[in-house]
Amino acid sequence: MARQNYIFTSESVSEGHPDKVCDRISDAVLDALIAEEENARVGCETFATSSLVVIGGEVGLSDPERLKDYMGRIPQIARDCIRDIGYEQEKFHWNTCHVLNFLHEQSAHIWQGVSKDGAGDQGIMFGYAVDETPELMPAPIQYSHQILKRLADARKAGEVPSLRPDAKTQLSLRYENGKPVEVTQLVLSTQHESEDQTSDDIRAIVEPYIREVLPSAWLTENTEWWVNPTGTFVIGGPDSDAGLTGRKIIVDTYGGASCHGGGAFSGKDPSKVDRSAAYAARYLAKNVVAAGLARRCSLQLSYAIGVAKPLSIYVDTQGTGLVEDEAIERAIARSMDLTPRGIREHLGLNRPIYARTAAYGHFGRPPEEDGGFSWEKTDLIEALKKEV
Repeated sequence: MARQNYIFTSESVSEGHPDKVCDRISDAVLDALIAEEENARVGCETFATSSLVVIGGEVGLSDPERLKDYMGRIPQIARDCIRDIGYEQEKFHWNTCHVLNFLHEQSAHIWQGVSKDGAGDQGIMFGYAVDETPELMPAPIQYSHQILKRLADARKAGEVPSLRPDAKTQLSLRYENGKPVEVTQLVLSTQHESEDQTSDDIRAIVEPYIREVLPSAWLTENTEWWVNPTGTFVIGGPDSDAGLTGRKIIVDTYGGASCHGGGAFSGKDPSKVDRSAAYAARYLAKNVVAAGLARRCSLQLSYAIGVAKPLSIYVDTQGTGLVEDEAIERAIARSMDLTPRGIREHLGLNRPIYARTAAYGHFGRPPEEDGGFSWEKTDLIEALKKEV
C-alpha cells in the first residue's frame, strides 16, 4: 500500500527564468509556423545568455519559398517574446539583444516517416492525474505554478513595480491519509529592482499574493518561509544564467510526483509524440480519475519512429482503482485513436496554441475556447465508463 503520511516537494519557475525564456521563444516560433500551415514541421531549440539569443533546429513547410520568407520573421518573434516577459535590462533587453537564426529545413528522411502518419520519433511518454486538487494535479507543483503566475500577473499589471521577471518557488507539503494538509516549507526567490531591498522587504511584497493562492489552512505557525534566502537578487534572467529550451521538463509536468519519459515539449510540433502523446496520456489519465475509476492514475505510452500504432499502453492506479488496471488499459485502447494523427485530430493540436504552455505548466490549466489546453478536458468520461 502506498504511503499515506509524508512530505513531498515540488518547484516551479517563472516565465522570466532563463530556460523558460527559451521555451517561450521556441514555442512562439512553432505557433507562427502552424498559423502559416497547420501541418508545419518544427523542431526549434533556443539558447539565451547575456545580450544574445541563438535559435536553431529544423522546420518544414510544403512550399520551400514560403519557408524562406518566414525565416526573416524569426528575430522579431524572439524580441516580442522577451518584451512580453518584461526584460529591459542593460545586458538583456528585447530591443538590443543579438538574435541569431540558424533554423534549417527538416531532414527528408524524417519527413518521409511522419508524412505517412507515423510517429516523429521513438520514445515513452507518461500522463498522470490525482484527485488531491480540483485540477486533478499533484498539489505541490500546481500551487507552485499558481504562486508564480499570480505574481507575474501582478507585476505586469503594475501592482508590484519593484519585482522583475525571473523567479522560482518551491513548496513542501505535508500529507495525512494521502491528502495535503500543511505547507511545511515555502521557498520563493524573485528578482527585484534595488539592492537596498532586503529579504524582509520582498516578503512583505509577495506574502499577500501567496496567501491569496494557497488554501489558508495550509499556512500554519509551523510553516517556514524562505523568501530570497540568499539576499539580493537584482541581476536575473539570461544575463545571470544561460537558458536553454527543454531543461525544465519536471516543472512542465508533475513536479516529480510521477514519471517523465525524458522528452521535452517546447519547440516541437504535434507530430512529435514527445509532446502530443504526453498530452494524450495526461488527457486519458485525467479522464480515468474524473470518471471515478481510480483516485490516481499513471499512464505510459510508447512509440517507434515512422510507426503509427502505439507499441504499448500501461496503466498503474497505485492501488486506488475500482476496476483492474488491465480493464482500464483495454478501455483506453477502445476509447481513443492513439496514432499520432488520431491524437492530433482528437485534441485539435494543429493550431497555434503552444506559446502559452511555455510557463506555469503544461497541465492543470483550464481548457480554452480556441483549443488551448484541450488535453485538460474531461469529455471522455462516459466513453471510458462504457468500455469498462
